[in-house]
Amino acid sequence: MKHESLSVEGMSCASCAQTVEKAASKVAGVKNASVNLATEKLDFDTDSNFEISKIEQAIADAGYKVLKPLQTMTFAIEGMSCASCAQTVENATLKLVGEGNASVNLATEKMVVNYDPASISISDITKAVAESGYEATEQVTSNESVDLDREKKEAHIKEMWRRFWISAVFTIPLLYVSMGHMVGMPLPSLIDPMHNASNFAITQLVLTIPVMVLGEKFFTGGFRALAKGHPNMDSLVALGTSAAFIYSLYGTFKIFMGETSFAMELYYESAAVILTLITLGKYFEAVSKGKTSEAIKKLMGLAPKTAHVLRNDKEIEIPVEAVQVDDVIVVRPGEKLPVDGVVIEGLTAIDEAMLTGESMPVEKKPEDSVIGASINKNGTIQYRATKVGKDTALAQIIKLVEDAQGSKAPIAKLADKISGIFVPIVIVLAVLSGLAWYFLGQESWVFALTITISVLVIACPCALGLATPTAIMVGTGKGAENGVLIKSGAALETTHSIQTVVFDKTGTITEGKPKVTDILVNEIEENELLLLAASAEKGSEHPLGEAIVTAAEEKGMVLLKATNFEALPGHGISVAIEDKALLLGNKKLMMTHHINLSELEEDSNRLAEEGKTPMYIAMDNRLVGIVAVADTLKESSEAAIRKLQKMGIGVVMMTGDNKRTAEAIARQVGIDRVLSDVLPEDKASQVELLQKEGKKVAMVGDGINDAPALAQADIGIAIGTGTDVAIESADIVLMHSDLMDVPTAIELSKATITNIRENLFWAFAYNVLGIPVAMGILHLFGGPLLNPMIAGAAMSFSSVSVLLNALRLKRFKPSNR
Repeated sequence: MKHESLSVEGMSCASCAQTVEKAASKVAGVKNASVNLATEKLDFDTDSNFEISKIEQAIADAGYKVLKPLQTMTFAIEGMSCASCAQTVENATLKLVGEGNASVNLATEKMVVNYDPASISISDITKAVAESGYEATEQVTSNESVDLDREKKEAHIKEMWRRFWISAVFTIPLLYVSMGHMVGMPLPSLIDPMHNASNFAITQLVLTIPVMVLGEKFFTGGFRALAKGHPNMDSLVALGTSAAFIYSLYGTFKIFMGETSFAMELYYESAAVILTLITLGKYFEAVSKGKTSEAIKKLMGLAPKTAHVLRNDKEIEIPVEAVQVDDVIVVRPGEKLPVDGVVIEGLTAIDEAMLTGESMPVEKKPEDSVIGASINKNGTIQYRATKVGKDTALAQIIKLVEDAQGSKAPIAKLADKISGIFVPIVIVLAVLSGLAWYFLGQESWVFALTITISVLVIACPCALGLATPTAIMVGTGKGAENGVLIKSGAALETTHSIQTVVFDKTGTITEGKPKVTDILVNEIEENELLLLAASAEKGSEHPLGEAIVTAAEEKGMVLLKATNFEALPGHGISVAIEDKALLLGNKKLMMTHHINLSELEEDSNRLAEEGKTPMYIAMDNRLVGIVAVADTLKESSEAAIRKLQKMGIGVVMMTGDNKRTAEAIARQVGIDRVLSDVLPEDKASQVELLQKEGKKVAMVGDGINDAPALAQADIGIAIGTGTDVAIESADIVLMHSDLMDVPTAIELSKATITNIRENLFWAFAYNVLGIPVAMGILHLFGGPLLNPMIAGAAMSFSSVSVLLNALRLKRFKPSNR
């Protein structure tokens, strides 16, 4: 027998779960079928040769759907020049993956694909991309791959600069030759169009050809995309400049045939200037794109490249990628730890600020955990590797940031839809406007051609395609720099509209580690009371008992031997110390044993109102004192809550504590609304009730019991020191465990969404205004006609302006810092 687990879609209530369970149980060969509605999973036992398709069909017949386990893979895409290219690659892959998903990010030049590995292979995906005219290669993140990626981008930037300056060397004299005589700059008679038209034309042709050759990629990429039926920005440039160049060749031929009037109708300079300016724009674009991904480079730079490992009792230096689990690693003062692990020898202090934000080095001794990329400060240690490669804490952070930068925000959907049809529409508009001016405007066909070229060249799908992903890249990168890991573009977008933040109390608002706060005595010394209480609690596993033991150990007390230990659930403990009968616990325990509490009752009530838990100690049936224990507030809790309230965001505290204790903590931090006595399994339903009030809710928590509520909330925010389950369920992870990062996340989201809206506005406005001007609308009413060279410059500027606006986000600073 083997155990199987399937994800089922479409269940909305317990009745649905029962229906699926019954349908599965009826399938021959299926045993112990069980459906979990919360996880939407069907578990069952079956034979090793059982066909899963049988149970899939039975569930489909019952009206539900089995979700096949999908694998996620990232591909680097080469050859894309604009949003239209990205849409082409995405659509080609979406057709292949069926129920899976594909998302292409133009700014990172990457595609994330969710696919069923049982029916589709990686080669199928790369082939589909190749057939659409581009190249896909499987992406593997490592220090080496990032270095290669950086080298590739730097080489691309250098190549674009080389193409630009060489083009400019030919274009500047070409402009002088073609237009100098029009602005009072005399030409030598050898190439003056009035005296020697043929030399005038040939000189321009000779100066234009090198620029056309340098812009070869515009033509090969553009015409290839056009031939495949997916025209892109390169297609527009290629069509516009080719039209200008071919017409100029025709004019040159006519000049040699004796029609010297064509000397004034050559457009060589338009083709060359357009290509040169667009190449300059592409250079700026490449430089700006490089700056948007600096966050990943910084994170990658944290990890050392090599490790000193003990092999056969010899210390050897190996690449960090070669470190294996259970390797013993030696780290000396000042060196970075290469991977995560556990100390086995030596004492030191380690700077973990890169992960925790804690500025003070943390003392480490044998059996303590250490984190890769942290810095060893003073002692030499040996530690055993527990997590290497992609499993280390740093690698997980990098993956979170990469995934977020590669994801799409819902706000980008409109731009994506328009990008898919933009280029064909522009080509149609260019042809129609040229024909309209020729046939209806009674203009020459040279004039009509100018209009067509201007429309083709001014249109910019690039600006639309870069508007959202560049801002998301910079925004998520800036978040990572501030210790806020935002997992997706959708999370980044939703966070800006949060109206209510729900905080779990224990471990979120408070430290989650109870401490002794007060010791009240009755006919006994304070230290004696603490010693008796700690000796009694030594055998207890209760967190409050552990706090008392810790307080005694911190004072260097040697605990006494306790006998006859008995745990009394819900009440406390009973124990004997030095022939004295001790009772230690809550009020119920004292009342059960008829112990008089009147002498300390007033103090006890005061402590409870302050949010502290009074632990009564009775010796030989007489009250001898109270030890108060409380979970202390985190330093940043009050400031973070005050900041959120100033931002107009409602704050709610949710806890399993009783009402009095909960309200006492809430008063200390300034929270008005408290949800107390909430059982762990009811936290998600409490979040749902807040959502039913019409609020966008964020939940902040750290424990396993917070995971359902984190998943239920519109945005789940996990504390970085919390459990893996909580972090997995969350949309945002606060690496520094500082609650001031909650308002920081919301401020960053607002700044990013504002930036995206600005980008989309300018990208749309540019095209909506620029294309009609290029079509000659102003000229129709006696205004100027747009020169194709100006159109080319405007197109380059639109892309660069969007990128520069996105880079403004790099200046983001949390207002609380």
